[in-house]
Amino acid sequence: MQHHSRFLLLFVLCSAPVLAAEPFADRVLLNGNILTVDAHDSVAEALAIRAGRIVAVGSNAEISALMGPATEQIDLHGLTATPGLLDSHAHFSSGGLDKLTRVDLSYPLVRSIAEVVKSVAARAANTPPEGWVLGRGWDEGKLSELRYVYASDLDPVAAGHPVWLTHTMGHYGVANSQALAMAGITAETPDPPGGVIDRDVEGNPTGVLKESAMALVTQLIPDATAEQERDALRMMSREFNRECMTGLKDPGIFDATWKAYQDVLNEGALTVRVFALWRSPDTLDEARQLVQKIAPFTRPYESTGDDRLISGGIKLFADGSGGARTAWVWQDWNKNGSGVDEGNHGYPAIDPDVLRELIFLYHDAGLHMGVHAIGDRAIDFVVASYALALIRNPQHGLRHAIIHANIPTELAMNTMAALQQTFDAAYPEPQANFTWWIGDTYAGNFGPERSLRLNPFHTFQQKGIHWGGGSDFDVTPFPARYGIWASMARQPVLGVYGADPYGQAEAVDVRTALRSFTLWAAYQMFLEDKIGSLEVGKYADIAVWNVDLYTARAEDIKNMQCQMTLLQGAVVYRLGQDSERSE
Repeated sequence: MQHHSRFLLLFVLCSAPVLAAEPFADRVLLNGNILTVDAHDSVAEALAIRAGRIVAVGSNAEISALMGPATEQIDLHGLTATPGLLDSHAHFSSGGLDKLTRVDLSYPLVRSIAEVVKSVAARAANTPPEGWVLGRGWDEGKLSELRYVYASDLDPVAAGHPVWLTHTMGHYGVANSQALAMAGITAETPDPPGGVIDRDVEGNPTGVLKESAMALVTQLIPDATAEQERDALRMMSREFNRECMTGLKDPGIFDATWKAYQDVLNEGALTVRVFALWRSPDTLDEARQLVQKIAPFTRPYESTGDDRLISGGIKLFADGSGGARTAWVWQDWNKNGSGVDEGNHGYPAIDPDVLRELIFLYHDAGLHMGVHAIGDRAIDFVVASYALALIRNPQHGLRHAIIHANIPTELAMNTMAALQQTFDAAYPEPQANFTWWIGDTYAGNFGPERSLRLNPFHTFQQKGIHWGGGSDFDVTPFPARYGIWASMARQPVLGVYGADPYGQAEAVDVRTALRSFTLWAAYQMFLEDKIGSLEVGKYADIAVWNVDLYTARAEDIKNMQCQMTLLQGAVVYRLGQDSERSE
């Protein structure tokens, strides 16, 4: 009996600390309107966090029972909490470099070619002789002249400086005459494969270069330094957190980018989750080398590592841009709304046979991939290639993506639905912002019929197709609140070709729009069991807003303000206290 009593005493003494400490939360959120985005779209008052994860979601009374002496209480005072917003396609690293190093030529800072020229002149005046003047963000659809910027506009104010100004869509830009001369571009220079040198009626280069032709000039621009790359990632982490954003897919990285990400993560400054896609080479031999290098640590369906920096797969290109009218379409491009760019169907970015072999190669290697496809013909080709790859080698769960998927045909959408159901593949990763931020240029180029089927989210929903919402930053602004609003509103910035060129038939409700920027985007990062909804066991990646998304007007969602952002239970942003990092 005495032995038995000693055993019981020892058991109680050993167990007591565990039993006493285990129920208490590290941090609780109380008195809130918590939109969980779970399977039932449940709404709660409060939640509790322990060791970076959500341990309870429920009423104030239920969560208060988990509070101990050391529990931090955050009183939301009725504010709305959602899962941290995600972006399925943001050029986080390269776009950050643009923000740091290039003149901002975006609307509304710049509304005319005269203002573009003024900005270039100001930068040239503060740039050493022969130094490059670089800019980003101009869009002819938002310029009062509704035309491209040309070398002839830039030459008078940039003497002694080569100039390169990238369009907001990133698929074309303009060089001044000095930059053209440095690149050896003359009237006799042929268009490179997959590119266009824009020319005037006499055949002389205008300065505008599209797709692969851009490289004739951009290859001459000095590379960013390693510290600039790291600075860009630090800055973008802070900027995302200020917008209640906690994760993204960064498409098209290289070795230097991956190293910069690792450095910034190790120093604790990468306060978002990053799922990176490596840029595919254009040849099979180089692609095989890339597979050999990254395949061993690029298997997100098996492991996402620390869930903070994930080598996710491969980014490829099937075609070009809706802005440059280089995307691969079945019918002639339009121009100026109802006009026709006769004979211009765009073109594939690389030989279609090579692209298909690259898709087979990456699929057979067990690599997730996303292929850029804007035009309906390009989308058809990519979806068909995925179907063939899966028939040849039926690997389930690679979640191959169609990046942008702007104007899919009925055939493409039916195939997406079938592939998602059968193979867990063929997920669109579109940008609702395209109907807004570049919506005036797009409406002019896609024309009245195609514009109505741009971003067909309602049809996706009817067919059971899930998609991951994104911004394509820095093509459009990254705040996901814009994408949620644009999914509902489908309105261009200025209405150059009418206030409603995209119609409302393909709009979706706020719950669907929010899900596309949370749980469905998390799915495309292979993190749907860990983030994307506010449920027990998931990381406490949380956004706090001044607006109730489920009852607000669409315009109020567009303009809502982030109050607080938590990543893995830590406060990484609080309105008015940008530098706070509460662990």
